[in-house]
Amino acid sequence: MAKPALKVFLDTSALFAGIWSASGGAHAILQLGEAQLLSLVVSSQVLAEIEEVVREKLPDLLDELLLILDACIARVVKRPSARALAQARRFVSYEADARILAAAMTARAAYFVTLDRKHFLRNDALCEVMSFPIGTPGDFLQWYRDQQIAES
Repeated sequence: MAKPALKVFLDTSALFAGIWSASGGAHAILQLGEAQLLSLVVSSQVLAEIEEVVREKLPDLLDELLLILDACIARVVKRPSARALAQARRFVSYEADARILAAAMTARAAYFVTLDRKHFLRNDALCEVMSFPIGTPGDFLQWYRDQQIAES
C-alpha cells in the first residue's frame, strides 16, 4: 500500500513564486503537487490573496489561475482553530501572517513553505517551537530529498 503524500503548506509568497517562475524551487513544488507526490495545502486566505496578487501583477494569468490551483492544490484549510490562532499570535504580530501560520498548524503540515523572511524565516523563536520546519522552496526541496534518501 502506498503511503500518503507528504502534506506541505504554501503561503501566498511561495504559491505566487511557483506560478510566476517556471524554473524555480516553488514551481518544482507545484509540479510535485500536480504529480500527487506531495499533498499541497493552502488556506482560504492564501487563495484570496493569490487572486488579488495575480489580478494586480499578472492579469493575463487570471483565467489560468483556477486551472493551476485545481491541478496542484490538494486541500484548502477553511478556518484555523482558535487555539492555533492564539498560539500563532504569540510569535507573529502581523495579523494576516498569524492567520496563515495558524492555518498551517491546523492543517498539520509536515512543512511550511514561505518566502516571507520578516515574519517567518528570520523568526527564530517561532522556528524553534513549531512542530514542522519552516523554510524557502529551496530549503524544502533539500529537506524533501533528505527525507526520500533516509526512507530508501
